[in-house]
Amino acid sequence: MILKKFKPTTSSRRHLILLKLSDINKTPLLKHKIFGLKKLAGRNNSGKITTYHKGAGHKRKFRILDSIEKKNSIGIVCSIEYDPNRSGNIAAIFDFCTKKYFYILAPLNLTMGDIIKTGEKAEINLGHTLLLDKIPVGSFIYNVSTEQFSFKSKLSKAAGAYSYLIEKTNKFCKLKLSSGKITTISTKCYATLGIVSNNFHYLTMLGKAGRARWLNKRPKVRGVAMNPIDHPHGGGEGKTSGGRSSVTPWGKPTKSRKNLK
Repeated sequence: MILKKFKPTTSSRRHLILLKLSDINKTPLLKHKIFGLKKLAGRNNSGKITTYHKGAGHKRKFRILDSIEKKNSIGIVCSIEYDPNRSGNIAAIFDFCTKKYFYILAPLNLTMGDIIKTGEKAEINLGHTLLLDKIPVGSFIYNVSTEQFSFKSKLSKAAGAYSYLIEKTNKFCKLKLSSGKITTISTKCYATLGIVSNNFHYLTMLGKAGRARWLNKRPKVRGVAMNPIDHPHGGGEGKTSGGRSSVTPWGKPTKSRKNLK
């Protein structure tokens, strides 16, 4: 079983569900591809809080994924690693052409020793990156770019995410995302065959509030529970949840108004 449950010795351990990461390396192989991140706690460059409910959290080091123009490259998978900044796993690749190492977003069922090809030398195989023009209809793809002849991916990058190629013409193709949305992009965009790894990530449960604080998530407070000076929903005798329109802390409406004819 890929899920790991714990004995209910405490109320927090009772609901804790994690993934077994025994086959995933937590020690990064490529030291030159990682760097430290400074904790911003939701603040911008002037020190003002622009994103609420963020702060603290464990130290993380950012892994740089290879998104440069890497045409006609052939590499071998050296390790499958854990990335604290992404829900999916990453893979360390050694390129035979440039004799260098780089990281990629690992697909599901990728193992050490597999060959990864990119560009014109790529084939219809798991983890290979090639143009949508060369990918057959009905394939599962991820790491989809939205710019022509660019390897900079924008779609289907979360754990277990994928895009389904449902239709293709000479210039455009239709993709059905894992959310159900259908989008149209050029056939000259690059995509990787497969589904993003760690597809059972959505089944995990934190179990306690402290584990959320480790992930840089602070508690959220409802507006109706505040004072009138702190939020427009605040104040009043007792509970006042449905008697007013929903607005932001600055008084702007959060719901669209219907056009009255």
